Amino acid sequence: MAASADIGFEFAPTGLAVTRHRTIESCNARFCETFGYARHELENQSLAKLYPSSEEFRRIGAIGLERMRGTGRYHDERIMKRRNGEHFWCRVRGQSLTPEDPFAHAVWAFADISAVRPMTRLTRREREVAMLLTHGHTSREIGGLLNISPRTVEAHRSRLLAKLEVRNSSELIARLTGLPG
Repeated sequence: MAASADIGFEFAPTGLAVTRHRTIESCNARFCETFGYARHELENQSLAKLYPSSEEFRRIGAIGLERMRGTGRYHDERIMKRRNGEHFWCRVRGQSLTPEDPFAHAVWAFADISAVRPMTRLTRREREVAMLLTHGHTSREIGGLLNISPRTVEAHRSRLLAKLEVRNSSELIARLTGLPG
């Protein structure tokens, strides 16, 4: 049975990683392929190397930790970074194996969704706002999570509308989520 589980992990159709305290303990072939690294370049490395910035690693980690404390699970869609520096949209799902300390030991699935989600050059803050918008947060909630004013969130939303060439918030969310408008 263990050999079958090992084969299932290695050849899963989505990128999988087992982490301890946000450091990659093991990962499968699809995970390596998605991020453009050889396995030895990822194992025993912080997940931080896969984020566009250390601030996004920190902030998304804080949000994820808070959610995992309640359920042991976390999911989002965010922009990640490949070895060559290219940014791409990624669907992330996580399950803690240690509910009392969610990041102590966890299993994560990473799916490249760039084929259905267009990549537009966004600032770090625009990426953060976009991620939270896709989760249905209001400007006030986003402001609280990012420690900025709701008015500043609205300014970022306005820039996102222009950059993504959409007319309103509904089209913006549709564009960000890759759904038809």
